[in-house]
Amino acid sequence: MIALITNDDGIDSPGLAALAAMAVHSGLSVVVAAPAEESSGTSAGLTAAKDDRRIAVARKEIPGLPDVPAYAVAGHPGLIALVAAQGAFGVTPDLVLSGINRGANVGRAVLHSGTVGATLTAAVNDLNGLAVSLDVGLNGTAEPRWDAAAEIVEHAIGVLRNSPSGTVLNVNVPNVAPEKMPPLRHARLARYGTVQSRVERLDDNSLEVVAVNVDDAKPEPDTDAALLARGHPTITALRSVSEDTGVALPGSAL
Repeated sequence: MIALITNDDGIDSPGLAALAAMAVHSGLSVVVAAPAEESSGTSAGLTAAKDDRRIAVARKEIPGLPDVPAYAVAGHPGLIALVAAQGAFGVTPDLVLSGINRGANVGRAVLHSGTVGATLTAAVNDLNGLAVSLDVGLNGTAEPRWDAAAEIVEHAIGVLRNSPSGTVLNVNVPNVAPEKMPPLRHARLARYGTVQSRVERLDDNSLEVVAVNVDDAKPEPDTDAALLARGHPTITALRSVSEDTGVALPGSAL
């Protein structure tokens, strides 16, 4: 199976290199394509960096993986997943693996994550996707243990190998040594993530979006936010864009 490795932290992120190495170790054929610059919070946006809408692509080398083709792309991860599904990087992948993100992606706030957005875009194009995030904490001062995700990523890839096209899994991993890792837990999405956005109006009639810590919130016990806060790695199956058959709509044609 062929895996596209991408992220929203950018091509030079050590988490990206760690995920690519894990995919190679799992027996996948790997190609890396990631934003040339940090693209967090871009969801499934299709923005390219050039005014004429051309997408600049440059060859790169991932540390420790000299034989893996890698590209720095002037665009968001959602765009990268979209063009990859059409063979833009020489092959059409079976899987899109996104991460390892520096920071958790939990709750309904995953809608805004570029890490998750790449996998949801993959699903729309009938590819399977895995988003992986490492919970390094909001202050980001802890040394990231990228190796903590290895066994969990390998397990999730095994699940995706046997899943229908369009399956998306969102994984969050505590930042602990692998030998101290608690069991993986299935989790539902919390109502909120670890942060919420607050909009403030400035004196010059502009707006500023401020991230607010919601550590004092109490998510339900079986949600990803609650389980991760207790130190458990979590896995959640996400559904990409599809019609909602549970809503009663008027019977007459519009």
